Amino acid sequence: MSQRADDGGVSIAGSASDRGAERARSGAKGRRPDAAVPPSLLLVDKPAGMTSHDVVARARRVLSVRKVGHAGTLDPMATGLLVLGVGAATRLLGYLSGSDKTYEATVRLGQSTVTDDREGEVRSTASAAGLTEEAVRAALGAQVGALQQVPSSVSAVKVGGRRSYDRVRAGEVVELAPRPVTVHRIDVHRIARPTPDLVDVDITVSCSTGTYVRALARDAGAALGVGGHLTALRRTSSGPFAVPDARPVEEAAEALAGPGEGPGVLGLTAAARTVFPVRELSAEEAVDLGHGRRIPATGAPGLHAAVGPGDRLVALIEDAGPLARVSVGFPPR
Repeated sequence: MSQRADDGGVSIAGSASDRGAERARSGAKGRRPDAAVPPSLLLVDKPAGMTSHDVVARARRVLSVRKVGHAGTLDPMATGLLVLGVGAATRLLGYLSGSDKTYEATVRLGQSTVTDDREGEVRSTASAAGLTEEAVRAALGAQVGALQQVPSSVSAVKVGGRRSYDRVRAGEVVELAPRPVTVHRIDVHRIARPTPDLVDVDITVSCSTGTYVRALARDAGAALGVGGHLTALRRTSSGPFAVPDARPVEEAAEALAGPGEGPGVLGLTAAARTVFPVRELSAEEAVDLGHGRRIPATGAPGLHAAVGPGDRLVALIEDAGPLARVSVGFPPR
């Protein structure tokens, strides 16, 4: 059973097996210092069949550096946008993982599976022949708004310090508590009948971080009394980033390793400018922040990218009364 999560947290280190395999592959040629690669985000179009850690391992191998992480896990079945951070850009990942996401998905009604997607064994079937288009649209529409969603039992949610999927593998019965998520919209594009007893629905979902799209399929199917699961899932956007700007992981990593720029690569300052409002710094303010001193407040709530002369990202700052303080610093390379 694979590790599974439609949308998860930040990962930098990867698993012990990933690290061991990576060391074995790169041992002969050695590893360059992380500082030799410009800190950047890689916008990757993940193929089906790879875990998010697999994608990170491939980027490390191409770049021959260790400090690579991702913002927001994708299931092995899923394809689409996976944002990687390299070097100091990994400090941005925690803020990116909390962004809203957009997915394209196909819901199959008439079958439920143990994983709520096509990779799990079918556990129940019920004919969907009697479902009308209006009923299908209403059931999916009921999944829009502020929800208390129960994640799949084979999700990456931790229970007592252990991943839920690990407990299920060990034969335990896991019941997860509902958690708040927000589904902003579900657009229905196509309703088809691949067999007389099944209904397939192509949808676009815009949702908050932490939403399990396969749980939406499960719950809509349960409401209709026939069961449901996902047969396809593709993440098309995460925060300000979208899949048209993404590239295969090898292509993006090779662009960073070679010229240091290219399709799928976003430098540290450009990435921060894309994600946060910007506070342009004087040379004196850049020095003050570099020494941990506070500067006059930005006058607006939330984090700001503090950018100094030469378009260098100095810090992420946040107002604290009349002054702004450093939340995350980025020392000169």
